[in-house]
Amino acid sequence: MKNLRTFLIFAALASCSHVVAQDMPLTQVLIDGEDWEVLSIGHRFTEGPAVDKDGNVFFTDIPNDQIFKIDTKGKVSLFVTKSGRTNGLMIGPDGRLYGCRNGDKKIVAYSMNGEFETIADGVTCNDLVVNSSGGIYFTDPPEGKVHYITPDGKRRVVASDMKPNGVILWANEGTLVVTDAVLPHLWTFRVEADGSLSHKERYYMPLQLTTSSKRPGSDGMTIDNAGRLYVTTRAGLQMFDPTGRMGGVIAKPQPTSLSNVCFGGPGLRYLYVTARDKVYRRYVKPTGVPYFLRAQTKAK
Repeated sequence: MKNLRTFLIFAALASCSHVVAQDMPLTQVLIDGEDWEVLSIGHRFTEGPAVDKDGNVFFTDIPNDQIFKIDTKGKVSLFVTKSGRTNGLMIGPDGRLYGCRNGDKKIVAYSMNGEFETIADGVTCNDLVVNSSGGIYFTDPPEGKVHYITPDGKRRVVASDMKPNGVILWANEGTLVVTDAVLPHLWTFRVEADGSLSHKERYYMPLQLTTSSKRPGSDGMTIDNAGRLYVTTRAGLQMFDPTGRMGGVIAKPQPTSLSNVCFGGPGLRYLYVTARDKVYRRYVKPTGVPYFLRAQTKAK
C-alpha cells in the first residue's frame, strides 16, 4: 500500500458517518460554563479509568493497592483492596473489569463482587484494551512490545521496537493506537482478522510539548463518537480529529501530568481524567463509544 496514511484517513471518516472533512476545534467538544469537577482526592497515583455499561467509572490507586468505583452521581466507593498494584483497566464485553495486575505479573478479570480470574500469568502489562470479541491487546514497556491474547487465551507478540505505554482501538476496531511517551507522535496499526497488526504508521502529530520538557509524556487515550482521539500528556488533554490533525489541548485541572482518560457518567457525556492524587470529570458535548456496546450490537 503506497500511502497508508491516506488509507487511515478514509477509514476514519468511513467509521464516523457524520464526520466531514473539516476542522474539528475544541468548541465542538467543550461547553461554555462547564469546567473540571474534582470527584476523588487523597490518593498517591491514580490510573486506568474504565467505564461500564451504566456509566460507572472504575479507577486504580496503584501505590495504595486499591481500585475504586465512581457511580453516575459522582459517589466514590472502594471496589477492591490488595489489588496487586493493578494499573490499566477496561470493561470487557462480558461485563467484567479487566486489569493489569502488575504486582503479581498477571492480567485478570474482576467480577463485580471484586473476585478475579487470571487471564494471563507471567506477564508485564502497563495498559490494555479489550475488544468486542473479548480479545486483549496489552503493552509491555520493558520489552518494548505489544501482545495480543485471543478470546480463547492464546498469547503472541504483535508489535515491537517501540516504547509502548497506552493503547486503544478505534470505534470500528480496525485500527490500534499506541502511545510512546518519548516521541512527538502516536503509533497506529491496522488490525487484521486474526488479531495481528500490520502497517505501523506515525499518526496523530505533532503532540504539543511543555516549555520544560522535550518529551510529551503521552499516556492513556480514549475515542469519542465522532472519531476524535484524546490523549493525556504533560501539556494537557490533547485532542486530534480522525485524520490525525491536532484540534486543541484541553487545559489540565491541576499542574501535575494526566495519566489516563475515559468517557463515563450519565449518557457517557463526561470526560474523566486521572491526575496523580485526584480524579476529575468534565461535562462535554461528545459521548464515548465503549467496545461492549459494539458487542451488544453484534449479538442482536
